Amino acid sequence: MFEKEKGLFDAFVAKKMSRRELINGTAKLGLTASAAGMFLTQAQTRAMAADFDWMKYKGTKLKLLLNKHPYADAMIANIQTFKDMTGMDISWDIFPEDVYFDKVTAALSSGSTEYDAFMTGAYMTWTYGPAGWITDLNEFIKDPAKTNPNYNWEDVLPGLRASTSWNGVPGGELGSADAKQWCIPWGFELNNISYNKKMFDKVGVQPPKNIGEMIEVSAKLTKDLGGPYGIGVRGSRSWATIHPGFLSGYANFGEKDFNVTDGKLKAAMNSAGSKSFHKDWVKMIQESGPKNWSTYTWYQVGTDLGAGASAMIFDADILGYFMNGGDNKEAGNLGYAPFAANPAASAPTPNVWIWSLAMNNAGTQKDATWYFLQWATSVEHDLFGARKMDFVNPVRASVWKDEEFRARIDKSYPGYLNQYEVSAPGAKIYFTAQPLFFDLTTLWAENLQKMVAKEIAVDEGLDAMAAEMDKKLAEAGLG
Repeated sequence: MFEKEKGLFDAFVAKKMSRRELINGTAKLGLTASAAGMFLTQAQTRAMAADFDWMKYKGTKLKLLLNKHPYADAMIANIQTFKDMTGMDISWDIFPEDVYFDKVTAALSSGSTEYDAFMTGAYMTWTYGPAGWITDLNEFIKDPAKTNPNYNWEDVLPGLRASTSWNGVPGGELGSADAKQWCIPWGFELNNISYNKKMFDKVGVQPPKNIGEMIEVSAKLTKDLGGPYGIGVRGSRSWATIHPGFLSGYANFGEKDFNVTDGKLKAAMNSAGSKSFHKDWVKMIQESGPKNWSTYTWYQVGTDLGAGASAMIFDADILGYFMNGGDNKEAGNLGYAPFAANPAASAPTPNVWIWSLAMNNAGTQKDATWYFLQWATSVEHDLFGARKMDFVNPVRASVWKDEEFRARIDKSYPGYLNQYEVSAPGAKIYFTAQPLFFDLTTLWAENLQKMVAKEIAVDEGLDAMAAEMDKKLAEAGLG
């Protein structure tokens, strides 16, 4: 039964026929889109199992700790594939992001063996790795006895591979030759402009090309629209305020958070270039940001754009993607554009957030857990998520070349592929890896709030902040 269908999809997965030939074949067999998706997933599963013993840990039970996110949703939607291919059982606990990282810290710091693997951001591994809470995955990636020969680690975008590996030395370069691979990239976001095309057309403006234009365009939108404000960026007292649009623009001018000399760190936020950028950023928020900007997180920035309360955001591209669908008021009205804050820069340099998967070092089933990690980060699962679910942005170069995925994005998200392709070569983590990351970056956000509120002047505020950071670094033995 279904031998013709199996043969058709097996031939496609083996690259013996084109996608057009596959579509014609499914039409002749009278397959629905749902049935075709099922047969394709089964064929990919058979192909993955052909050269590797996926049943080696049959009967093993794994447990995951997950953040509520579309990436987790895509994995859950496809999890039967993993179960069928490996004979393993798998369960999970899933929590919203406002409590998720506390759950992870509690589990790891206590040495709990309850969870075998979990979702993490790359920044968090700068704490988890040196503490011995997570496993260096190089020992698995580089072992042909443990890794599927078709896993193709090199297909994962190089900037993401480097950004999720660190040698544990404060100030050490991400992706260095002696770095440990603390987690596997799963999905990521880079920071560019998402904007309301109807509002821009009404006012007669184009997406800004640099920070000067962003200030001017945002002010004109705020004034002429008579309601929606011009630009949405994050403002809460959190490290998460610094890492998206702010640091992407800051890095585009070649500015750094810290200078590293002979293994010692020194705050660099009070350079002349940094002061100039801060002044522009502060002016933009004061003139064209939301009234309660200092409370704004990812959620408020996104929902305002989706609801038509703002005309533009400089934040995660996937945030704009999500706002262009669902039951959002402005769904279908949003466009996307690359953004290089520095008018002299040749291209954008977006800082990235990378949702990744890591292995609990206290776990007792590491080899079996690695089977899950390599399946969940495989080309096959990445393709499933990109084609069938909201798995943006995929981490694999081959998936970005997939015709079905590109056609889907091009149709419903105008400009999205272009903003990605213009920005991807310069997309990476621009922070300096160091164990005080969360404390010092939150201090940075606190001072930014004071500048916008006119409680401190930019120049003097940055001088005082840098001195305070240098003191904290010295006390920790880092400066």
